[in-house]
Amino acid sequence: MTFHPNSIQPETTLDISANAKVKRAPDIAYITAGVQEEADTAVAAMAAQAKAMTSMMEALKAAGVADKDMQTSNISLNPVYDYVEETDRSGRRSGKQVLRGYSASNQLTVKVTDLDSLGETLDSLVAAGGNTFSGLNFALEEPAEARDEARRKAVADAMARAELYAEATGMRVSRIVSISESGGYEPSPAPMGRMMAMSESTDMSSTPISGGEITYSAQVGIRFELVK
Repeated sequence: MTFHPNSIQPETTLDISANAKVKRAPDIAYITAGVQEEADTAVAAMAAQAKAMTSMMEALKAAGVADKDMQTSNISLNPVYDYVEETDRSGRRSGKQVLRGYSASNQLTVKVTDLDSLGETLDSLVAAGGNTFSGLNFALEEPAEARDEARRKAVADAMARAELYAEATGMRVSRIVSISESGGYEPSPAPMGRMMAMSESTDMSSTPISGGEITYSAQVGIRFELVK
């Protein structure tokens, strides 16, 4: 019987899955912060949030954040109701919603490239009127090198294990049949909460921020052909 030179017999293949991680200190951060204002009318609520957001953006520019690094990520306007209970003449109690006013919110996603001043930047947002805070994430400005190192480590691990299995079974690795990849960026835990919780005292020390490390991972699946 004649076999095509590229044909693979199932009993001569070895599938290896390998993982690798690379840790790096972050050099940029993304803040998601904004304002939420309530007023009797929709127009007044939108005007209040616009004023506060303008102050926030001016504070960011003063802190060295470029216009291109600020992006509106959410803006909303919603009615606000109070629940009121009433008792009629027969003593029966019932409740109803009563319009109290309107709530307007606006959020920015901000890229900060000077991590040494990150705490001061957060404090300046509070002082400028920011009162909501929904995220702080750290990253690398240029992550390609870290990702590639994780890939190389994963492939090297898979190759070493393939050689081990081949030697243990009295065979040798002939070639790689296929390679697949998965994995990626694993963000560090980020503090969450409301910016209002920060002190607005002008003589306070800047909010302490620790970037820690961020992890880039790679997972490869490699099929090897083994021969005698």
